[in-house]
Amino acid sequence: MFKRANQYNGIANIGEIARRYFAMNAFDGVLTIIGMLMGNLSAGIDNPHIVITTGLSTCVAMGISGLWGSYLTESAERKHDLDELSKSTLTDLHNSRIGKASRFAAVVVSLVDGISPFLAALLVLLPFFFHSLFSTIQVVYFVSLGVALVTLFGLGIFLGKISKENLIVSGVKTVIAGVASILISTLMSGSA
Repeated sequence: MFKRANQYNGIANIGEIARRYFAMNAFDGVLTIIGMLMGNLSAGIDNPHIVITTGLSTCVAMGISGLWGSYLTESAERKHDLDELSKSTLTDLHNSRIGKASRFAAVVVSLVDGISPFLAALLVLLPFFFHSLFSTIQVVYFVSLGVALVTLFGLGIFLGKISKENLIVSGVKTVIAGVASILISTLMSGSA
C-alpha cells in the first residue's frame, strides 16, 4: 500500500499540494479561532464551556468545509485534466495508473485540507479545556491567544524551511497576521 501511495505521489504530485493545503488551512484555522476568541472576549463571555462549544463547532465547520470543498474541487480539476490528457493521447486513462493516482490525490488532499484547520484551531482552544488551572477566564483567553501566536510562528518556520528563507523572519511574518487580527478585533470591539 505504501509503495502504491508513493507511486501515486510521483504521478500526481500529492505531497507538494497536500503540504500547501496543510499550511494554508492550518493558518486559516488559527486566524478563524483568533476571531472567535476575540469576539467572545469582547462580548464578555466568561463561561469556558460556551467558548469550547463555539470553538469546536467552528472547528468542525472548518473541517467539513475544507474536506468537502477540497474534494469537490480537486476531483473536478483532476477529472478535467485527465479528460484533456485522454483526448490528447486518444486513450481512456480513467482506469489507468494515472487515473487512479488522480482519484487518490483528490482523497488525500481533501483529508489534509479538512484535518489541518480543525487540528490547528483545536490546538488554540486547548487552554479552555484546562480552564480550572488558571486564575481567571481572561487569563485563559490570553493563554489561548498566546498559543495561537506560537502556532502561527511554527507555521511560519515550516514555510521558511520549505522556501529556504530565514526561519525567524518567516515565523514573524505569520505572527504579524495573528497580531493584526487581534488588534483589528480589539479596535472593532472598542467602537461597538
